[in-house]
Amino acid sequence: MTKPLVAVLSGAGISTDSGIPDYRGPNGLWRRDPEAEKLVTYGYYMADPEIRRRAWRMRRANRTLRAKPNAAHEAVTELERSGVPVRVMTQNVDGLHQLAGMPARKVLELHGSARSFVCTACHARGPMEDALARVEAGEDDPPCLECGGILKSATVMFGERLDPVVLGDALAIAKACQVFIAVGTSLQVQPAAGLAGVAADHGARLIIVNAEPTPYDELADQVIREPIGTSLPELLRRLAADGGAPAGHGT
Repeated sequence: MTKPLVAVLSGAGISTDSGIPDYRGPNGLWRRDPEAEKLVTYGYYMADPEIRRRAWRMRRANRTLRAKPNAAHEAVTELERSGVPVRVMTQNVDGLHQLAGMPARKVLELHGSARSFVCTACHARGPMEDALARVEAGEDDPPCLECGGILKSATVMFGERLDPVVLGDALAIAKACQVFIAVGTSLQVQPAAGLAGVAADHGARLIIVNAEPTPYDELADQVIREPIGTSLPELLRRLAADGGAPAGHGT
Protein backbone atom coordinates (compact mmCIF):
# COMPACT_ATOMS: atom_id res chain seq x y z
CA MET A 1 0.00 0.00 0.00
CA THR A 2 1.30 3.45 -0.90
CA LYS A 3 2.18 5.52 2.14
CA PRO A 4 0.45 8.91 2.34
CA LEU A 5 2.41 12.06 1.56
CA VAL A 6 3.15 14.23 4.59
CA ALA A 7 3.78 17.94 3.97
CA VAL A 8 5.44 20.02 6.68
CA LEU A 9 5.20 23.82 6.59
CA SER A 10 7.67 25.22 9.11
CA GLY A 11 8.00 28.75 10.45
CA ALA A 12 10.21 30.61 12.90
CA GLY A 13 8.88 28.70 15.91
CA ILE A 14 10.63 25.48 14.86
CA SER A 15 14.04 27.21 15.06
CA THR A 16 13.77 29.18 18.31
CA ASP A 17 15.21 26.19 20.22
CA SER A 18 18.27 26.57 17.97
CA GLY A 19 18.78 30.12 19.24
CA ILE A 20 17.28 31.92 16.24
CA PRO A 21 14.82 34.61 17.39
CA ASP A 22 11.24 34.86 16.19
CA TYR A 23 10.90 38.09 14.22
CA ARG A 24 7.13 38.50 14.51
CA GLY A 25 6.33 37.16 17.98
CA PRO A 26 5.52 39.31 21.03
CA ASN A 27 9.26 39.84 21.65
CA GLY A 28 10.27 39.62 18.01
CA LEU A 29 12.87 41.85 16.37
CA TRP A 30 10.39 43.75 14.21
CA ARG A 31 8.40 44.73 17.31
CA ARG A 32 11.47 45.72 19.32
CA ASP A 33 13.20 47.67 16.54
CA PRO A 34 10.94 48.82 13.67
CA GLU A 35 13.98 50.46 12.00
CA ALA A 36 15.52 46.99 11.61
CA GLU A 37 12.78 46.12 9.11
CA LYS A 38 14.33 48.61 6.66
CA LEU A 39 17.46 46.45 6.51
CA VAL A 40 15.44 43.68 4.86
CA THR A 41 13.16 45.88 2.73
CA TYR A 42 14.24 45.80 -0.92
CA GLY A 43 13.47 49.44 -1.77
CA TYR A 44 15.37 50.86 1.21
CA TYR A 45 18.24 48.40 0.73
CA MET A 46 18.79 49.23 -2.93
CA ALA A 47 18.46 53.00 -2.50
CA ASP A 48 20.58 53.64 0.60
CA PRO A 49 24.25 52.58 0.98
CA GLU A 50 24.05 53.18 4.74
CA ILE A 51 21.15 50.71 5.00
CA ARG A 52 23.29 48.17 3.14
CA ARG A 53 26.25 48.76 5.45
CA ARG A 54 24.00 48.27 8.48
CA ALA A 55 22.56 45.12 6.87
CA TRP A 56 26.04 43.65 6.36
CA ARG A 57 26.89 44.41 10.01
CA MET A 58 23.67 42.66 11.01
CA ARG A 59 24.58 39.61 8.90
CA ARG A 60 28.00 39.45 10.57
CA ALA A 61 26.33 39.41 14.00
CA ASN A 62 23.53 37.07 12.91
CA ARG A 63 23.36 33.78 14.78
CA THR A 64 21.60 32.01 11.90
CA LEU A 65 24.77 30.71 10.24
CA ARG A 66 26.09 29.40 13.57
CA ALA A 67 22.85 27.68 14.59
CA LYS A 68 22.50 23.91 14.82
CA PRO A 69 19.36 21.84 14.14
CA ASN A 70 17.25 20.94 17.16
CA ALA A 71 15.05 17.96 18.06
CA ALA A 72 12.16 19.22 15.93
CA HIS A 73 14.25 19.45 12.74
CA GLU A 74 15.74 16.04 13.47
CA ALA A 75 12.28 14.53 13.99
CA VAL A 76 11.21 15.63 10.49
CA THR A 77 14.31 13.94 9.04
CA GLU A 78 13.63 10.77 11.06
CA LEU A 79 10.09 10.62 9.65
CA GLU A 80 11.48 10.85 6.11
CA ARG A 81 14.07 8.16 6.84
CA SER A 82 11.36 5.86 8.19
CA GLY A 83 10.07 5.53 4.61
CA VAL A 84 7.16 7.96 4.85
CA PRO A 85 7.12 10.37 1.87
CA VAL A 86 7.84 13.82 3.35
CA ARG A 87 8.15 17.24 1.74
CA VAL A 88 9.17 20.31 3.72
CA MET A 89 8.08 23.82 2.82
CA THR A 90 9.78 26.31 5.08
CA GLN A 91 9.32 30.01 5.67
CA ASN A 92 12.71 29.99 7.41
CA VAL A 93 15.97 30.99 5.75
CA ASP A 94 18.28 29.15 8.16
CA GLY A 95 18.88 25.90 6.23
CA LEU A 96 18.46 23.85 9.41
CA HIS A 97 16.20 21.20 7.82
CA GLN A 98 19.01 20.35 5.40
CA LEU A 99 21.65 20.44 8.15
CA ALA A 100 19.49 17.95 10.07
CA GLY A 101 19.82 15.57 7.12
CA MET A 102 16.69 16.28 5.11
CA PRO A 103 17.57 15.89 1.39
CA ALA A 104 17.78 19.36 -0.17
CA ARG A 105 15.54 18.27 -3.08
CA LYS A 106 12.75 17.60 -0.55
CA VAL A 107 12.95 21.07 1.03
CA LEU A 108 11.33 24.13 -0.54
CA GLU A 109 12.73 27.37 0.89
CA LEU A 110 9.80 29.72 0.31
CA HIS A 111 11.65 32.79 1.52
CA GLY A 112 15.10 31.89 0.20
CA SER A 113 18.30 31.18 2.13
CA ALA A 114 20.52 33.28 4.39
CA ARG A 115 23.37 30.87 3.65
CA SER A 116 23.95 32.34 0.17
CA PHE A 117 24.33 35.77 -1.38
CA VAL A 118 22.98 36.87 -4.76
CA CYS A 119 23.82 39.79 -7.05
CA THR A 120 20.80 41.99 -7.74
CA ALA A 121 22.15 42.78 -11.24
CA CYS A 122 23.65 39.63 -12.78
CA HIS A 123 22.16 37.11 -10.30
CA ALA A 124 25.54 35.50 -9.54
CA ARG A 125 25.38 33.46 -6.32
CA GLY A 126 27.83 32.20 -3.75
CA PRO A 127 28.20 31.14 -0.11
CA MET A 128 27.34 33.86 2.40
CA GLU A 129 30.60 33.05 4.22
CA ASP A 130 32.54 34.36 1.19
CA ALA A 131 30.74 37.72 1.26
CA LEU A 132 31.08 37.99 5.04
CA ALA A 133 34.83 37.31 4.77
CA ARG A 134 35.08 40.37 2.51
CA VAL A 135 33.17 42.43 5.09
CA GLU A 136 35.54 41.19 7.80
CA ALA A 137 38.44 42.28 5.58
CA GLY A 138 37.12 45.84 5.43
CA GLU A 139 34.56 46.01 2.58
CA ASP A 140 31.51 47.48 4.29
CA ASP A 141 29.25 47.07 1.21
CA PRO A 142 30.97 44.46 -0.98
CA PRO A 143 30.01 44.71 -4.67
CA CYS A 144 29.57 41.74 -6.98
CA LEU A 145 32.93 40.42 -8.19
CA GLU A 146 31.37 39.48 -11.53
CA CYS A 147 29.68 42.74 -12.53
CA GLY A 148 30.05 45.26 -9.69
CA GLY A 149 26.34 45.09 -8.83
CA ILE A 150 24.78 45.27 -5.38
CA LEU A 151 24.90 42.04 -3.35
CA LYS A 152 22.19 40.92 -0.97
CA SER A 153 21.31 37.85 1.02
CA ALA A 154 19.56 35.22 -1.12
CA THR A 155 16.46 35.71 0.98
CA VAL A 156 13.14 37.18 -0.13
CA MET A 157 13.12 40.73 1.23
CA PHE A 158 10.00 42.75 1.97
CA GLY A 159 8.93 44.16 -1.38
CA GLU A 160 10.16 41.15 -3.37
CA ARG A 161 8.01 38.41 -4.87
CA LEU A 162 8.42 34.78 -3.90
CA ASP A 163 10.04 32.61 -6.56
CA PRO A 164 7.04 31.55 -8.70
CA VAL A 165 8.57 28.13 -9.42
CA VAL A 166 9.10 27.39 -5.71
CA LEU A 167 5.61 28.64 -4.87
CA GLY A 168 4.12 26.54 -7.69
CA ASP A 169 5.86 23.43 -6.38
CA ALA A 170 4.58 24.19 -2.87
CA LEU A 171 1.02 24.54 -4.14
CA ALA A 172 1.28 21.20 -5.94
CA ILE A 173 2.46 19.52 -2.72
CA ALA A 174 -0.32 21.14 -0.68
CA LYS A 175 -2.89 19.81 -3.14
CA ALA A 176 -1.39 16.31 -3.27
CA CYS A 177 -0.60 15.59 0.40
CA GLN A 178 -2.77 13.53 2.73
CA VAL A 179 -1.36 15.09 5.92
CA PHE A 180 -0.34 18.76 6.25
CA ILE A 181 1.50 19.83 9.39
CA ALA A 182 1.98 23.56 10.01
CA VAL A 183 4.58 23.98 12.75
CA GLY A 184 5.90 27.13 14.40
CA THR A 185 4.17 29.48 11.97
CA SER A 186 1.59 32.18 12.69
CA LEU A 187 0.00 31.39 9.30
CA GLN A 188 -0.40 35.12 8.77
CA VAL A 189 2.17 35.77 6.01
CA GLN A 190 0.72 35.12 2.58
CA PRO A 191 1.04 33.38 0.22
CA ALA A 192 2.82 30.75 2.34
CA ALA A 193 0.07 30.72 4.98
CA GLY A 194 -2.54 29.96 2.34
CA LEU A 195 -0.95 26.57 1.70
CA ALA A 196 -2.66 25.27 4.86
CA GLY A 197 -6.05 26.22 3.47
CA VAL A 198 -5.26 24.71 0.07
CA ALA A 199 -4.30 21.42 1.71
CA ALA A 200 -7.47 21.34 3.83
CA ASP A 201 -9.61 22.18 0.79
CA HIS A 202 -8.09 19.21 -1.06
CA GLY A 203 -8.90 16.77 1.72
CA ALA A 204 -5.65 16.68 3.70
CA ARG A 205 -5.71 16.20 7.44
CA LEU A 206 -4.51 19.56 8.82
CA ILE A 207 -2.45 19.57 12.02
CA ILE A 208 -1.26 22.87 13.51
CA VAL A 209 1.55 22.91 16.08
CA ASN A 210 1.97 26.48 17.33
CA ALA A 211 2.01 28.30 20.66
CA GLU A 212 -0.39 31.03 19.53
CA PRO A 213 -3.77 30.78 17.73
CA THR A 214 -3.67 31.01 13.92
CA PRO A 215 -6.31 32.04 11.36
CA TYR A 216 -6.52 28.40 10.21
CA ASP A 217 -7.20 26.74 13.58
CA GLU A 218 -10.91 26.26 12.77
CA LEU A 219 -9.98 24.28 9.64
CA ALA A 220 -7.58 22.04 11.56
CA ASP A 221 -8.28 18.45 12.55
CA GLN A 222 -5.80 18.82 15.40
CA VAL A 223 -4.26 21.85 17.15
CA ILE A 224 -1.28 21.34 19.44
CA ARG A 225 -0.17 24.14 21.75
CA GLU A 226 2.62 22.25 23.54
CA PRO A 227 6.33 23.19 23.07
CA ILE A 228 7.48 22.25 19.57
CA GLY A 229 10.73 20.63 20.70
CA THR A 230 8.82 17.85 22.45
CA SER A 231 5.38 17.80 20.83
CA LEU A 232 6.51 17.61 17.19
CA PRO A 233 8.87 14.63 17.69
CA GLU A 234 6.08 12.82 19.55
CA LEU A 235 3.55 13.57 16.81
CA LEU A 236 5.93 12.46 14.05
CA ARG A 237 6.89 9.27 15.89
CA ARG A 238 3.21 8.35 15.98
CA LEU A 239 2.89 9.14 12.28
CA ALA A 240 5.93 6.98 11.50
CA ALA A 241 4.49 4.11 13.55
CA ASP A 242 1.25 4.43 11.58
CA GLY A 243 3.14 4.57 8.27
CA GLY A 244 2.16 8.20 7.80
CA ALA A 245 -1.54 7.47 8.17
CA PRO A 246 -3.47 10.18 10.03
CA ALA A 247 -4.19 9.37 13.66
CA GLY A 248 -7.51 9.95 15.37
CA HIS A 249 -9.09 13.39 15.58
CA GLY A 250 -8.63 15.66 18.55
CA THR A 251 -7.37 19.00 19.77
